[in-house]
Order: sequence, then structure tokens, then C-alpha cells
Amino acid sequence: MHLPVIDFTAPDAPQAFCRSLHETGFGVLVHHPLPQVLVEGIYAEWQAFFRTEAKHRYAFDPERHDGYFSTAVSETAKNHTQRDLKEFFHVYPWGRYPAEVSDAALRYHRLGSELAQTLLGWVETHSPPEVKARYSMPLPRMLEGSDHTLLRVLHYPPLTGLEPPGALRAAAHGDINLLTLLPAATEPGLQVLGQDGGWHDVPCHFDYLIVNIGDMLAEASGHHYPSTVHRVLNPTGPDRRRSRISLPLFLHPRRDVVLSERYTVGSYFDERIRELRSTPA
Repeated sequence: MHLPVIDFTAPDAPQAFCRSLHETGFGVLVHHPLPQVLVEGIYAEWQAFFRTEAKHRYAFDPERHDGYFSTAVSETAKNHTQRDLKEFFHVYPWGRYPAEVSDAALRYHRLGSELAQTLLGWVETHSPPEVKARYSMPLPRMLEGSDHTLLRVLHYPPLTGLEPPGALRAAAHGDINLLTLLPAATEPGLQVLGQDGGWHDVPCHFDYLIVNIGDMLAEASGHHYPSTVHRVLNPTGPDRRRSRISLPLFLHPRRDVVLSERYTVGSYFDERIRELRSTPA
């Protein structure tokens, strides 16, 4: 599967981006407006933060879902039995935030959310008429007033050799939300499941921004835009001793937004969370 690299500043970028989303579920952008120096700074300071015991002072709130999630309470992907080999921190503008790091992640949340409005506008404009007719409102408006958009700072620790058989850094899964914005991680490993049934490496060049479709946009578009399954492989050889940091921004609409005849955002999200919680761990 070929993932074209699209110049965000090119005149035909909106059309090329939407074509890639339709054909692959992914878009790869270069020359995008998210500052590389900001991302590099976030990676460095949060990697240091995850090495400290201070992270445990921010243990996640099961009602609000903000804060620190340790490897012991990490996610178990749908239809899998082993927890992912990762720890992470949920950053919301209204949520708890570590005093041990700068406000860079909060600034990135704001900039990424602003870029998302542009990208959703591209998708809205370049959706075929029959697909656009399915949307209950213009796609950018679905994010207006939402406080659910989540920045997840992910840390995949070095492997020790004691991991449970079959456990992966991130088992195969699809995202729940509208779009996910993902700058290249500090290490490779991200793969996407192609329509040919094979797994394909996603580029890990640091100036790339990876955008993938979430299940909510697939539902709203009648699956014209497919939510593509992806995973993060365990490294091998000397790379096993290297940790990995990534920074996905999950764009979540307001809970009252209608996705389809079957679902609102709220009912869809609650169903998916019940599925995850019922998965054996």
C-alpha cells in the first residue's frame, strides 16, 4: 500500500489529502504548521517525566479519564487478551497537568485542534455530494464547544524480555474519534493494515504529520472514509532497549452530535468503552 506524502502548502493539498484518506484511511502531511521544535521539546521533557516516580502522583481519574495511566492499567485492544506495553498521560485543557513539565503539551493541544478545523474543512469540502448529505452538520462544527479532544502522551518503555507472550506495544486497533493527528514518534514501529490484508510500515520521518480516520468519521461518512486498523510492533535486537514516545491528538466532537441514524457521538463512545472494559485482561 502506497501512502503518498502531501505538501500541506501545495494548491492541490486538500484534494490529495482527502483522496488519500478515502483510499487508505491515512494522510501523510509535510510542511504542516505544527512546529517541529515544539514536538521535540515535548518528547524530551515527557520522556524524562516518565522516568520519575512523580508520574504516580497524577494517577488517572476513572470518571474524568485525565491523568496518568500506568502499564498495569494500560489498554487492552478490542478482541485481544493482553494489555498493551505502554504507559500514558491524558492531557485535557481542563484536566490535571504535571507541574514537572512545561506548558508545551497544552500549547500543542491548542495548535493541533486549530489545524484539525482546517483538515476537517478539507474533508467536508471534498466529500462527494452523497457523502456530504449524510453529515448532520458541517464537520468542523462538530468540534465547536467540545472539551473531549484528547492529547495522549504515550511512552512505550524498553522491553525487558519478561513481557507476556503475544503482548505488543499496541495491538491492532482502530481509533474511536473523528481524526487522529500524530507527529512521527521517536522510534518506528507503527503499521497500518492495508486492503490487501498485509501490514505496511507508516513513515517515521520527523517532519511528517500522520493523520488517520477514526471510527466516528467512518460512521458519519457511511464508511466512505475508512477507519483503518493499525498497530505498534515490538522492536527487535538492540532497539529493544530503546523507549518510544508518541503524541496522538484524538479529535472528539460534542457528545450530542449526531453521527448517523444509529448513533450520536455519546452513544457511540459509550458503546466502545463498554466493549473495551468487557475485554479480558
